[in-house]
Amino acid sequence: MAGQVAIIEDSSLLSRLDIILLKLERFCALISGLTIFSLMFLAVYSVSGRKFFNAPLAGYVDYIEAALPVIAIMGVSYVQRDGSHIRMDIFVSLLKGRALWLFELLSILLILLLILYLIFRYVLAWIRYFNSLDSRLGQSTWRWSYDYPVVGERDISDLDDKIFVRLRRKRNRVITLMYSILLIMFLLSMSLLSEFLIFFLT
Repeated sequence: MAGQVAIIEDSSLLSRLDIILLKLERFCALISGLTIFSLMFLAVYSVSGRKFFNAPLAGYVDYIEAALPVIAIMGVSYVQRDGSHIRMDIFVSLLKGRALWLFELLSILLILLLILYLIFRYVLAWIRYFNSLDSRLGQSTWRWSYDYPVVGERDISDLDDKIFVRLRRKRNRVITLMYSILLIMFLLSMSLLSEFLIFFLT
């Protein structure tokens, strides 16, 4: 949302959870800031070592690449709450009232859908990776493979081929995660559609 988001402090469960979440977001933002600060020291160390001792910090670029996801992911939630994201508000500044509220809500829902889609593609890549490890798993990314219950040492399937059975169970868990993401994406899509209908029909 544009501008700082206020927290309604009352005795409700939602308010208490929001306050806890705010503390967690601030902690993550602190980690993100400390990571940026540490990269600054690494840069000074690397440049000084190269300039005066002809020995720059080995792997400096790798440290930056490893730190960038931490900086982005740990800080994004707090920045979203605070309304501090870099944004083009030429069009948004013209909106007021319900139109502004609808635009902000739709933009957040679309961002959530995009993030979930990227996670979904990542999970699909993991399923394909598991499929490539053993031809008996097949090539399907949508079907669970049948598994047997574990009953101590009498689990014959596990005794026959432990590696395959455990690989199959890992793959089944990833497929379950994929269906969970699809369910959340469906619910968000329905929420997006309902907000459109409410806005235009009322």
